[in-house]
Amino acid sequence: MDQLLHRVAELEAWRAAHPGKTVAFVPTMGALHEGHLSLVRQARQLADLVVVSVFVNPKQFGPTEDFDRYPRTLEADRAVLTGLADVVFAPDVDEVYPGGSDSTSVPAQHAGPAALLFEGASRPGHFDGMLTVVSRLFDIVNPDVAVFGQKDAQQVFLVRQMIAEQGRKLKFVVAPTMREEDGLALSSRNRYLSAEDRATALVMPHSVMAVAQAAPHAAAGEAREAGRRVFEQYPLAKLSYLDLVDPTTFQSVADDYRGPAICVVAAVVGTTRLIDTDNITLGSDPRVKDTRPA
Repeated sequence: MDQLLHRVAELEAWRAAHPGKTVAFVPTMGALHEGHLSLVRQARQLADLVVVSVFVNPKQFGPTEDFDRYPRTLEADRAVLTGLADVVFAPDVDEVYPGGSDSTSVPAQHAGPAALLFEGASRPGHFDGMLTVVSRLFDIVNPDVAVFGQKDAQQVFLVRQMIAEQGRKLKFVVAPTMREEDGLALSSRNRYLSAEDRATALVMPHSVMAVAQAAPHAAAGEAREAGRRVFEQYPLAKLSYLDLVDPTTFQSVADDYRGPAICVVAAVVGTTRLIDTDNITLGSDPRVKDTRPA
């Protein structure tokens, strides 16, 4: 049976009781679904012990966002983690931020200019809060391995940058996005979608798929437009952005770029903000010239 711990001191004592054991860590905000569980299963393969945190971080929600209604389902989360995690760490806010939630901060710009783009531009302060809590949880858990999901591609990019900047001796593993049978990426926020919203939400995987299908024969501008045109078929979805970024910088690539890229898309469906992503290679058809810098 997994242990449910709420206090930092309890987790530190548990960690000290297992000398020489490696620990894999999966941070979550709860409301767990199969996507989260796939991360935990991968963590189980990578270390002797697995810690999963369940903490809804107030620092990464803006004043008009859904902090108060974000689903909190700790008992159900613990049930699905039975046999997968050794410890479920579900701290209160004052355990994570003992001096108050405004007392600790890891400014996102320390992870590079990518922090100000896309989600960083749409949700000011979000990445400051995200990096702050991830850094704090890394300090508390002291893991050997951390496992994150690729769906939050910008988060993954920034956490990787932060780990390098802080000089942490930590293996960082990124697992593929898990999807429903119809392609919608799994998300805790999907439970907010009405039946009509759920049908509209298919614009997300369909737009990413359109980019991927265009990519082998196209440069970035053409592939980007193929994805954006899909939104014309879903007028109830409000596109925030759909872009192609350089995997090494997370900056938008030029319209004539051909080579590896990450497709990122965000939209509001009903009252729910959704994101999706895919790794692609533009102009991968051998008849198309690669325009990456030498």
